[in-house]
Amino acid sequence: MDLFQKMLYLIMGTDVTFEIKRFKEIRDDHNFTQSEFAELLGIKNSTADIERGRTKLSGKIVAELLGQFGVNPLWLFGESAQKYLQINKGDVSPKVITVNSGEEENIILVNQKAAAGYPHNVQDVEWYQQLPAFDIPLPEFRNASYRGFQVEGDSMMPNLRPGEWVLGKGIPSITEISSNKIYVVVLYDSVLVKKIKKLDDPFKVVLISINEEYAPVEVKINDIQELWQVNSKLTFSIDATSESGLLRQLQESMEELKSEFKTFKH
Repeated sequence: MDLFQKMLYLIMGTDVTFEIKRFKEIRDDHNFTQSEFAELLGIKNSTADIERGRTKLSGKIVAELLGQFGVNPLWLFGESAQKYLQINKGDVSPKVITVNSGEEENIILVNQKAAAGYPHNVQDVEWYQQLPAFDIPLPEFRNASYRGFQVEGDSMMPNLRPGEWVLGKGIPSITEISSNKIYVVVLYDSVLVKKIKKLDDPFKVVLISINEEYAPVEVKINDIQELWQVNSKLTFSIDATSESGLLRQLQESMEELKSEFKTFKH
């Protein structure tokens, strides 16, 4: 809404002020009920009285809108066209780095069982000491922090099978994510292996499974503790059937069908 529209809106004499209108717009943007929005902002009961123009926006509420959602106070009062401010830098860097006896970084392995406790121990140095670790003396694994995670479930099939291991490189900021990469996403309650898609809302992303049976999941950037960009995997289920072997099997099947067809004709 430009300055002319704002003035016209005020001249109409409505009890609902310009900033209240935009306050409701923020609630609608995030699909909160009046009660849910009130709880997040520390308002008693609901936001109904504010949205009806009976209660003014306090400085505390404006501060909460800025802190939790990045709402630009100047936009809220019609003094700026920029709706959101990038106050959250999206720090998703590794919280703990482990080293071997030579003071060189090693690769911790987090199996499916350990992954259940990982989000709650992400900053506990002693907890990491219980997990196995190893080194890979290859140039691809230098000058960065790496961690191994065991894949659980079939949401990333056929690329990643249950029980396989992925090796991920720690990235410092959410701004470095790419839509064509796979990531280990450490939330506050779970560890997921997903692709990531950015949204117009700078405070949210969508986690996407390769297996189309799983629906995309929208999460807040603030709920992501760490991100590890997957660049390799370890698998212990090698299919010995080669391409030539598959061709041979197909030829044998065709011969069997021909024989059955000849028998049917006679």
